[in-house]
Amino acid sequence: MLNTLWQGALRPLFKRPPALQVAALCHREGDAGTEVLLVSSSSGRWILPKGWPIDGLSAVEAAKQEAWEEGGVKKASPDETAVQSFIGEKRFDNGTVIPCEVKVFPFKVKKLSKTYPEAERRDRMWASPSRAAELVDEPGLQQVLSDFAV
Repeated sequence: MLNTLWQGALRPLFKRPPALQVAALCHREGDAGTEVLLVSSSSGRWILPKGWPIDGLSAVEAAKQEAWEEGGVKKASPDETAVQSFIGEKRFDNGTVIPCEVKVFPFKVKKLSKTYPEAERRDRMWASPSRAAELVDEPGLQQVLSDFAV
Protein backbone atom coordinates (compact mmCIF):
# COMPACT_ATOMS: atom_id res chain seq x y z
CA MET A 1 0.00 0.00 0.00
CA LEU A 2 2.74 2.48 0.95
CA ASN A 3 4.64 1.74 -2.27
CA THR A 4 1.48 2.50 -4.28
CA LEU A 5 1.05 5.79 -2.42
CA TRP A 6 4.72 6.61 -2.96
CA GLN A 7 4.48 6.01 -6.71
CA GLY A 8 1.26 8.01 -6.96
CA ALA A 9 0.27 10.86 -4.68
CA LEU A 10 3.17 11.10 -2.22
CA ARG A 11 6.23 11.12 -4.49
CA PRO A 12 5.62 14.62 -5.97
CA LEU A 13 5.37 15.97 -2.41
CA PHE A 14 8.92 14.86 -1.63
CA LYS A 15 10.69 16.20 -4.72
CA ARG A 16 13.58 18.49 -3.99
CA PRO A 17 13.26 22.06 -5.21
CA PRO A 18 15.63 23.02 -8.00
CA ALA A 19 19.09 24.21 -6.98
CA LEU A 20 19.70 27.96 -7.23
CA GLN A 21 22.17 29.55 -9.65
CA VAL A 22 22.77 33.20 -10.46
CA ALA A 23 23.53 34.60 -13.91
CA ALA A 24 24.66 37.94 -15.31
CA LEU A 25 22.92 39.31 -18.39
CA CYS A 26 25.69 41.71 -19.38
CA HIS A 27 24.71 44.24 -22.02
CA ARG A 28 26.03 47.31 -23.80
CA GLU A 29 25.07 49.62 -26.62
CA GLY A 30 26.90 48.65 -29.81
CA ASP A 31 26.88 50.23 -33.26
CA ALA A 32 23.78 48.25 -34.26
CA GLY A 33 21.94 48.55 -30.91
CA THR A 34 21.87 46.54 -27.71
CA GLU A 35 24.30 43.64 -27.44
CA VAL A 36 24.54 40.93 -24.77
CA LEU A 37 27.59 38.98 -23.68
CA LEU A 38 27.67 35.22 -24.14
CA VAL A 39 30.44 32.95 -22.86
CA SER A 40 31.23 29.36 -23.77
CA SER A 41 30.57 26.59 -21.28
CA SER A 42 33.01 23.75 -20.63
CA SER A 43 31.13 21.73 -23.27
CA GLY A 44 31.24 24.55 -25.83
CA ARG A 45 27.62 25.73 -25.53
CA TRP A 46 26.86 29.46 -25.42
CA ILE A 47 25.56 30.59 -22.02
CA LEU A 48 25.43 33.63 -19.75
CA PRO A 49 28.10 33.90 -17.06
CA LYS A 50 26.52 32.00 -14.18
CA GLY A 51 27.30 30.01 -11.09
CA TRP A 52 26.32 29.06 -7.58
CA PRO A 53 25.53 31.57 -4.84
CA ILE A 54 28.66 32.67 -2.98
CA ASP A 55 28.80 32.76 0.82
CA GLY A 56 28.99 36.34 2.06
CA LEU A 57 27.69 37.87 -1.18
CA SER A 58 24.16 38.78 -2.19
CA ALA A 59 22.75 37.08 -5.29
CA VAL A 60 23.42 40.16 -7.44
CA GLU A 61 26.99 40.41 -6.10
CA ALA A 62 27.57 36.72 -6.88
CA ALA A 63 26.26 37.24 -10.43
CA LYS A 64 28.65 40.18 -10.86
CA GLN A 65 31.53 37.98 -9.62
CA GLU A 66 30.61 35.34 -12.24
CA ALA A 67 30.57 38.05 -14.94
CA TRP A 68 34.13 38.97 -13.94
CA GLU A 69 35.49 35.42 -13.65
CA GLU A 70 33.85 33.98 -16.78
CA GLY A 71 33.49 37.03 -19.03
CA GLY A 72 36.02 39.61 -17.91
CA VAL A 73 33.42 42.22 -16.99
CA LYS A 74 35.51 44.64 -14.93
CA LYS A 75 32.94 47.41 -14.36
CA ALA A 76 29.17 47.08 -14.59
CA SER A 77 26.09 48.48 -12.92
CA PRO A 78 23.21 46.14 -12.02
CA ASP A 79 19.53 46.74 -12.69
CA GLU A 80 17.98 44.97 -9.71
CA THR A 81 14.44 45.88 -10.79
CA ALA A 82 14.69 43.83 -14.01
CA VAL A 83 15.59 40.47 -12.46
CA GLN A 84 14.11 37.44 -14.20
CA SER A 85 14.41 33.74 -13.56
CA PHE A 86 13.97 30.51 -15.46
CA ILE A 87 14.24 26.79 -14.81
CA GLY A 88 17.26 25.35 -16.55
CA GLU A 89 19.78 22.59 -16.13
CA LYS A 90 23.28 22.43 -14.72
CA ARG A 91 25.31 19.98 -16.76
CA PHE A 92 28.37 18.59 -15.05
CA ASP A 93 31.41 17.30 -16.94
CA ASN A 94 30.66 13.75 -15.73
CA GLY A 95 27.26 13.82 -17.51
CA THR A 96 25.11 14.50 -14.45
CA VAL A 97 22.30 17.01 -15.02
CA ILE A 98 20.31 18.69 -12.26
CA PRO A 99 17.43 21.17 -12.50
CA CYS A 100 18.22 24.72 -11.40
CA GLU A 101 16.32 27.92 -10.91
CA VAL A 102 18.52 30.55 -12.53
CA LYS A 103 18.07 34.14 -11.33
CA VAL A 104 19.22 36.48 -14.08
CA PHE A 105 20.53 39.93 -13.16
CA PRO A 106 21.02 42.49 -15.95
CA PHE A 107 24.26 44.50 -15.84
CA LYS A 108 25.15 47.47 -18.01
CA VAL A 109 28.80 46.90 -18.90
CA LYS A 110 31.12 49.87 -18.56
CA LYS A 111 34.50 48.16 -18.88
CA LEU A 112 35.68 44.77 -20.18
CA SER A 113 39.11 43.31 -19.47
CA LYS A 114 41.25 41.27 -21.88
CA THR A 115 42.68 39.27 -18.99
CA TYR A 116 40.39 37.63 -16.44
CA PRO A 117 40.38 34.42 -14.37
CA GLU A 118 38.80 32.06 -16.95
CA ALA A 119 40.09 33.71 -20.15
CA GLU A 120 42.04 30.58 -21.13
CA ARG A 121 39.00 28.30 -20.73
CA ARG A 122 36.21 30.37 -22.27
CA ASP A 123 35.36 32.17 -25.46
CA ARG A 124 33.12 35.22 -25.30
CA MET A 125 31.08 37.07 -27.85
CA TRP A 126 28.70 40.02 -28.12
CA ALA A 127 25.43 39.45 -29.98
CA SER A 128 22.06 41.10 -30.33
CA PRO A 129 19.57 39.67 -27.83
CA SER A 130 17.61 37.99 -30.64
CA ARG A 131 20.77 36.41 -32.09
CA ALA A 132 21.87 35.34 -28.60
CA ALA A 133 18.47 33.65 -28.11
CA GLU A 134 19.16 31.62 -31.27
CA LEU A 135 22.63 30.59 -30.05
CA VAL A 136 21.71 29.30 -26.58
CA ASP A 137 19.97 25.96 -26.19
CA GLU A 138 18.03 26.34 -22.92
CA PRO A 139 14.39 27.32 -23.65
CA GLY A 140 14.12 29.40 -20.46
CA LEU A 141 17.23 31.38 -21.34
CA GLN A 142 15.99 31.80 -24.90
CA GLN A 143 12.84 33.39 -23.48
CA VAL A 144 14.79 35.70 -21.15
CA LEU A 145 16.92 36.90 -24.08
CA SER A 146 13.90 37.30 -26.35
CA ASP A 147 12.14 39.36 -23.67
CA PHE A 148 15.28 41.48 -23.28
CA ALA A 149 15.25 42.21 -27.02
CA VAL A 150 11.90 43.99 -26.74
